[in-house]
Amino acid sequence: MGEREVPRAASAQPPFAPLKSIEGGRHGASAAPSDGSEEICLPALTSSARFARHWVMNKLAGEGVYGLSNQVVELLTGELVANAALHGPSDGLVRVRAWRVGGAVRVAVRDDSLVEPIVRHPEPTAPSGRGLALVETLSAAWGIERHGAEGKTIWFSVDIDLG
Repeated sequence: MGEREVPRAASAQPPFAPLKSIEGGRHGASAAPSDGSEEICLPALTSSARFARHWVMNKLAGEGVYGLSNQVVELLTGELVANAALHGPSDGLVRVRAWRVGGAVRVAVRDDSLVEPIVRHPEPTAPSGRGLALVETLSAAWGIERHGAEGKTIWFSVDIDLG
């Protein structure tokens, strides 16, 4: 996978901006928390996945989420952000939000793409194409929320060990 490095003018948007409330989702859940928590806005570059993973891990560690749960969330966050960078507009932004809800963690990744994501099951030797299959397999729930001409949000939740 090649890095999509596109020269861009400095963004007028601050690094943290509130995400509009989102309705709907699978399993009766919503991607947007109602607590006014923050999000991070990143350029649509595959290298943004690393920054998003670290941001989410640190945020969740601050909320007492460690160990295997934190590692699964880290992996799935990186997959969704990399997908958003690879398949979305090169001049777009990727917005990431993570929050804890009782015994679960939710992460939402929003991009400007109108392309419908597809869960693929590639051959074992294929170099890519496993991101959403990992999300489907390792998360307790996940979903896609469409925002018309403004893109979509893909979210997932992971149950955490409270013991």
